Amino acid sequence: MTVNSSLSYFIFTAYIHVGSLKFLCFVVTALVYVGIVLVNTSLIVVICMNRSLHEPMYMFLLSLFVNELYGSTGLFPFLLVQILSDLHTISAPLCFLQIYCLYTYVHVEFSNLAVMSYDRYVAICDPLHYKSRMTSNRAVLLISLVWFYSFVKFLITLSLNVRLPLCGNVINSLYCHNYLVVKLACSDTLVNNIYGIFGTVVTVIVPLIPILFSYLRILQVCFSGDKQTRQKAVSTCSPHIVSLLNFSFGCLFEILQSRFEMSRLSSQLRIVLSLYFLIIQPLLSPIMYGMQMSSIRNTYKRVFCYKVWAAHRDGT
Repeated sequence: MTVNSSLSYFIFTAYIHVGSLKFLCFVVTALVYVGIVLVNTSLIVVICMNRSLHEPMYMFLLSLFVNELYGSTGLFPFLLVQILSDLHTISAPLCFLQIYCLYTYVHVEFSNLAVMSYDRYVAICDPLHYKSRMTSNRAVLLISLVWFYSFVKFLITLSLNVRLPLCGNVINSLYCHNYLVVKLACSDTLVNNIYGIFGTVVTVIVPLIPILFSYLRILQVCFSGDKQTRQKAVSTCSPHIVSLLNFSFGCLFEILQSRFEMSRLSSQLRIVLSLYFLIIQPLLSPIMYGMQMSSIRNTYKRVFCYKVWAAHRDGT
């Protein structure tokens, strides 16, 4: 794939000039990124180091945390450069690369949450057959399919878009956005729009089918079961539900503010809406799962507290 030779860069118009406060914005953004990297990386290490956590549920969590790092890395280094820069531009190849990273991140996130909902359905509704139905090999296969399909699917979208002749290079956003780039095209974009709608349906609606099915069955079990069953279902599923709702609403906010005229909203609020799902989700998911699941908490304490104790002992 080659980028249109007549256009070599894009200009972003959504950045607010904050003068001397840009250094404060840079520090805050850097701290958020460091926090995302630390919490996700620490839980990845915990799951990898503890063999007792090498089970399907934790393997799906591992995939989720890796994806949070992947999506954050597609945004934050670029965002930090833009905050310090006076010229908010990006080369066309890097712009399309960022689009690819962020959109595959969204697709992997939704698909991973769908697979996790099915895993919870089997664990709660058919616990006696859970180990035979959800083996480690099957979990690896599902995770591989999620990542492979997401990367291939959006590669087709990107290959359609990079061939479009563009009549402008101004993007009213903080980062590269596929829809806003297609709007700059001089030629007919019917094929791109049709495939874009199809891609949106596949990205959002298809994962919702197993999610809704799984939770409807879980609700049936909760209403028909005893108090202990309900407590187990709530404890197991609450982090997943919160994560799913948070990410869904974040994506909805971003779609609304990018595709519809929202001049009534302040520029600061539009910035928050566009970044919400790329900041809150990578921070929220590992914190929620890490605090909710005692097996992760206990392993985390053993791994990291032991290292701190050993370092203190060697130092003395």
